[in-house]
Amino acid sequence: MKKTKMLKKNYEFRTVLSKGKYFSGYCIEAFIKENNIKKNNYLGIAIGSKIAKATKRNYIKRLFRETYKELENSIKTGYSIVFLWKKRVDTKKAIYENVKKDMEKIFDKAGILIEEEQ
Repeated sequence: MKKTKMLKKNYEFRTVLSKGKYFSGYCIEAFIKENNIKKNNYLGIAIGSKIAKATKRNYIKRLFRETYKELENSIKTGYSIVFLWKKRVDTKKAIYENVKKDMEKIFDKAGILIEEEQ
């Protein structure tokens, strides 16, 4: 079941970017803020126009969404998350393995991964 909604308005992005906690991986950055709606997560993706042309930016956004969708069931609910592509990292590094490894690392640092019982 999908429990994530997208951030769309400018003020929503600004709130998360200004009041959220910053986490960094090798090629992506994330701002994570706890929200008042405990049953939903909110996801925002922002990639600057100076990083690449439109096709590459859209490819990176699709990559972020697909990776997040795979990890969605192992994340606690009640958070607003904004992902950014690092400006200094070449877009040729935008491959699934790098993004997934970074997202797992960021979620682990933030402490929002659900602990699986064995």
